[in-house]
Amino acid sequence: MFTSQTSSFQESIDVDERDADFDSEEIAGYSQKIQQINSYYAIYYYQSTRSEASGESVAWSQRRSDSTTSQEDFSLTLLDASLPSEAEPELRSYISRRLSKGALLGGMGNIATVELSIPEQAVGCYCCLLEQEKSPEQPEADGNGWVVCLLGGSEKGLNLFRIELDKYVQGLRGCLTLEMLNLETEVRPYLNRWYEESVMHIHRVVQLLQANIGYLLHAALSHKLVEVIGGDERTKADTVRFIKAASLQGLVQEDTTTASLCKAISEDSHTNLIINCSTSPPTLTNEVSNKFCDDWIQAFLNAAERFNPFLLRQILENFKLKAIQDMNNLKRFIRQAEMSHYALFRCCLFLQSCGNGDVLLQNARAEHSSLPEACGIITVLEEFLSEQTQA
Repeated sequence: MFTSQTSSFQESIDVDERDADFDSEEIAGYSQKIQQINSYYAIYYYQSTRSEASGESVAWSQRRSDSTTSQEDFSLTLLDASLPSEAEPELRSYISRRLSKGALLGGMGNIATVELSIPEQAVGCYCCLLEQEKSPEQPEADGNGWVVCLLGGSEKGLNLFRIELDKYVQGLRGCLTLEMLNLETEVRPYLNRWYEESVMHIHRVVQLLQANIGYLLHAALSHKLVEVIGGDERTKADTVRFIKAASLQGLVQEDTTTASLCKAISEDSHTNLIINCSTSPPTLTNEVSNKFCDDWIQAFLNAAERFNPFLLRQILENFKLKAIQDMNNLKRFIRQAEMSHYALFRCCLFLQSCGNGDVLLQNARAEHSSLPEACGIITVLEEFLSEQTQA
């Protein structure tokens, strides 16, 4: 039984070639070769021809007639792009087909694979239609908007960052105007940073902490507050986003008691993980880890060395999945242990072998706080784990 659990754990660390869109060289994982991933963007003005066109939009389309694709129901005008000149019309044609089929809905990101005249040939493409604000003063703008395209990596890779991409593109909404007078000063710099801001944050954190990344993983699982001192705002924001990405909050069953426990742990300043970035490498205080988190360190470092943020995110998702599986197994064992001493013995063996007993029991106590029999079982397991640690 426990041999199969160990095998399953190793499989969760290794990214399966059959399930990934990364090529075989990319997921081999242990080469020192850097895998540089190019990124691109494009932004278009979408105008529904079913609504009356305003003077400004007509003038804009006329000025950019060579970069406008017109269909029966709409026109699509290029505003800016970082793609090679031969690839941009291909992307515009692809988007026009998607719009014609009604596949792009306002405010909802759509991710697919597109083939363009770029070195990668096939690339992941995130597209989102940002509809123009509706107002009584501009009824002709109803249905018009901007199509934002972000390209890089693979379709599967971009899907791993869908939440971050949605949030980043929505952050562009306040900068967009019909005249686009701020194209060079605001819009273009913002779009140029999409890959660094939406995809690379996990890579930056792993590069910063290196072998200490296990302490951050443990902090995320155990709801500990992480404090970054001596670092710039980007480092602090990256760390917060890493913790959020690695946390199981929202993915496991929670109640008000669990939330209270998480809050109490976070408010205990003596347990806060402190990362001091004023030294190189950063120094950590109140660091705690376990075998489960330590076993994942090398997988993160291997992916970081290859400069592949998509592979890093997949490893992080596998880490969370394995932790959830172990939590579910523990809860099942606890239910069985209420009626069987043998099940209690199996529960002890499981906690001993999984390497994540402290975190699992912490969450189990919170979830079973209203069940006296279960709490009694958890107390016995905590004593067993404490004795094993001391031994």
